[in-house]
Amino acid sequence: MIWEKHVECMDQEQLSKLQSQRLKELVTYVYENNPIYKERLDSSGVTPDTINDISDITKLPFTTKMDMRDSYPYGLFSKPQKEIAEIHVSSGTTGNPTLVGYTRKDVALWSNVMARALCCAGGEPGDIIQIAYGYGLFTGGLGFHYGALEMGLTVIPTSSGQTARQLKIMQDFQPRILACTPSYALYMAEAAKEAGLDPRESSWEIGIFGAEPWSESMRNEIEDSLGLIATDVYGLSEIIGPGVSQECTYKDGLHIFSDVFYPEIIDPETGEQVEPGEDGELVITTLTKEGIPLLRYRTRDIVSVNYEKCECGRTSPRVSKIKGRTDDMIVVRGINVFPSQIEHVLVGMEGIGPHYQIVIDREKHSLDKVDILVELDEKRFSDEIKQLHGLETKIKKEIESILSIGVTVKLVEPKTIERSMGKAKRVVDKRNA
Repeated sequence: MIWEKHVECMDQEQLSKLQSQRLKELVTYVYENNPIYKERLDSSGVTPDTINDISDITKLPFTTKMDMRDSYPYGLFSKPQKEIAEIHVSSGTTGNPTLVGYTRKDVALWSNVMARALCCAGGEPGDIIQIAYGYGLFTGGLGFHYGALEMGLTVIPTSSGQTARQLKIMQDFQPRILACTPSYALYMAEAAKEAGLDPRESSWEIGIFGAEPWSESMRNEIEDSLGLIATDVYGLSEIIGPGVSQECTYKDGLHIFSDVFYPEIIDPETGEQVEPGEDGELVITTLTKEGIPLLRYRTRDIVSVNYEKCECGRTSPRVSKIKGRTDDMIVVRGINVFPSQIEHVLVGMEGIGPHYQIVIDREKHSLDKVDILVELDEKRFSDEIKQLHGLETKIKKEIESILSIGVTVKLVEPKTIERSMGKAKRVVDKRNA
């Protein structure tokens, strides 16, 4: 089933005309309604009259996460606060949070693209969906919720956690679709076995997994463990949360809904567009959003795009799984983690040396785990064990309060963390090793 066949299967010429029309309307809209964008467009020598075709998008300035933080809270909004129906905010632990506001029309757009995504994954009206993404300021749970209601699914909003209860709900209500992070899907499979259940006999036939990077080998493991079709969903709160793109059942790239989220792939160093199929940074322009529309938002995600028609019939471009990042952000259990957040806690703390290392691992059928090795300075190394344990606890507590995930902290002897002649290797990610 294709939710909006008239746009999802539109031929390229028609799609290009639609994108061109919407880009022109967008530039006019932000020029007239947002002083920051007006100033930036004027500085770039761009007025709405200079935008005639979608190819003119390269005339526009980029927007970055830092732009959003610098304009916190409402600087990039193109609608007054009273017309904003919903707000989502990032943790903001490294500066101002990233604030995103949705008008009622934006919420309707979000519902619509998520309905497209659910159909793309194989969902059908009348299905039951178990949404085990977190609800709240994180956009995952609510995005699925809106799309499922739009499509006519029955929603079980379990949110994340309480695994035993998740399994009982699955047994009692027989949902066909499971939506959560891929690592949590594996965790539930393991928990089911420990509870004496055969996870392959679960009612789940379709899995929609995202909010963290995952490999093809992990897909195979999930499908083998749970006996379902595992598909990938992509989104980011700055754009609209989940629903920017979604894999169909052919699992050959994620269909990006390019009539509303126009994608470009650029060389992250030069900012120039790369050839189709080449790896580069994904840049997205929100063609129809009202609350906080974004021109050429740099996602920092490295992907490639396939513009060939898919076997499912959709003509929308397909984005690869994320192949890397242009910054040092890592995703752990669906949470964005920057090493600088951890460094911020450690810097200035008495008794701690300047060297630390973050080790991320994922044991089979387990959630991601984060171990933080912290080097003591020479003076503190001679302290009693009780004092060192107190320091460990203090560091753990402060880091967990910032990251909102559990970590283990281990104090190590001076000069035991590997030194580098170049950039220090702060993160050791063993999940894809």
